[in-house]
Amino acid sequence: MKPGRFRPPSGLRDDQFARIEKLLPGRPGYVGRDSVVGNRVFVETVIWKFRTGVSWRDLPESTGHWKNTHKRFSRWAEKGVWERLFRALADDPDNEYAMIDATIVRAHQHSAGAQKKLGVDQAIGRSRGGLTTKIHAIVDALGNPLELSLTGGQVHDIQQAEPLTARIDPSAMLGDKGYDADRYISYLQARGIQVVIPPKANRKIKRECDFVLYCERNLVERFFNVIKHFRGIATRYEKTARNFLAGLHLVCALIWLK
Repeated sequence: MKPGRFRPPSGLRDDQFARIEKLLPGRPGYVGRDSVVGNRVFVETVIWKFRTGVSWRDLPESTGHWKNTHKRFSRWAEKGVWERLFRALADDPDNEYAMIDATIVRAHQHSAGAQKKLGVDQAIGRSRGGLTTKIHAIVDALGNPLELSLTGGQVHDIQQAEPLTARIDPSAMLGDKGYDADRYISYLQARGIQVVIPPKANRKIKRECDFVLYCERNLVERFFNVIKHFRGIATRYEKTARNFLAGLHLVCALIWLK
């Protein structure tokens, strides 16, 4: 790293970067691609950007022109680099049980106005709090993230339940009453997954629920608390759902790196 080069205070440890360096595009000495050192500075800059919530335009000049950094981040998001990084690290989950939930984040006015393309949903909706995005997530028995998706804030939690659960194989699924829907319950039972979801008060035939195991659901709430320590996640500033989800994948990768 060159003298005077910006090094974010929340940078990666050497052992952490060693685990991901081969998962990043480019290699040393390859003309026209990013060097390993360049990749490290770039990734640490993106981490710092999402941790502080600073705008792309306000990135330190020593990291290079902000527009080039943003283009590179977007290019990696489009190619799925950030998601592949997250999935490569999340390769050994604790499947004793999993927990599903969703949280709403406020969409800043800067996140509005993305170029409208046919069939592209930017996952921004209007709810009582104004413009919002909802983060849907599943975590494993240790509270580590497994699956993520985005919708507008007005979308009900249950709509993303089956698509997210389809990608994992836990022994039990924990969720709040918002996931007590006949279709989802039947889906879990058909896959042999124990249902740990309290029945709604208006159910005529009550289901049994293991409330002792249900108490472990606090881990998914803790997960949301952790990711919201990153101001760029707690408030959405990215115009496209693709880039916001890419930042979320990077933050979740950091959780697996600890």
